[in-house]
Amino acid sequence: MARAATTSDVFNAIAEPCRRNILVALGAGEAPVADLVTRLRLTQPQVSKHLGVLREVGVVRCRSVGRQRLYRVHAPALQPVHEWVSAFEQQWNERFDRLDNYLSLLQANGTTS
Repeated sequence: MARAATTSDVFNAIAEPCRRNILVALGAGEAPVADLVTRLRLTQPQVSKHLGVLREVGVVRCRSVGRQRLYRVHAPALQPVHEWVSAFEQQWNERFDRLDNYLSLLQANGTTS
């Protein structure tokens, strides 16, 4: 089955590395496009295009302050991603526990420095 269009699916929207970088940059707080352009070293049209996609899926919100538009992350829209990743958390924890046990065994046997 084909995936939904980029503008209607949060997974496709954040699949683009520049969009993930924008989300990371906005994780520090609200920012205008000009700040994102400077931080990410992208052109203004590129940043605006990516922000448009992120806004359409609801991951980014915008508010106007005078003539300036400030963008911020809308975390609840990332809930499907969180739920999907959480499904793997138990597996990761089990693997880390096995690794920790193995490292403890190596230390007990004096085979590590």
